[in-house]
Amino acid sequence: MAITLVNPDGLPKVDLYRQVAVATGSRLVFVAGQVARDAEGNRIGEGDLAAQAEQCYLNIGTALAEVGGSFDDVVKLTVYIVDWTPDKMPLFMEGATRAFTKLGVSPVPPLTGIGVAALAEPDLLLEIEATAVLG
Repeated sequence: MAITLVNPDGLPKVDLYRQVAVATGSRLVFVAGQVARDAEGNRIGEGDLAAQAEQCYLNIGTALAEVGGSFDDVVKLTVYIVDWTPDKMPLFMEGATRAFTKLGVSPVPPLTGIGVAALAEPDLLLEIEATAVLG
C-alpha cells in the first residue's frame, strides 16, 4: 500500500477521518467531485443527506477501481455540503459509514468539509472529490 494514515500526538483525534496521509506511490489520481447520481445519471436520495453521501463515496470507489485503485490509495477528500450546519453531521456520518462499510474502508483519509451556498444542480446536497496516489 502506498498510503499510511496517522493521527499524530498533539492533534485532535477525529472519529470520521485521520489527520495525516503519507503517500509513497508514484501516480497521482484526481477524482472529480462526485454527486448522488448512479451510473445512468439518475438522482439518488433526493432531500436525503445520508443517502447522497453514501452514493458520492460509492461513486468515488467506482472511479478509483476503474484506474486500478481503491480507498486504500486516497490521500485527501474534500466534501462540499450545501447550507452546512453542525446538526447535519449525524446524517453525513450515517451515509459515509454505510459506504465505508460496503467499500471496506478503515481508517478514513484526511477530509476537509466546506459549507457552500449551492452546487451545480439544485437537488444536490453535497459533492465529494478525492485525491489518490497509486504505487
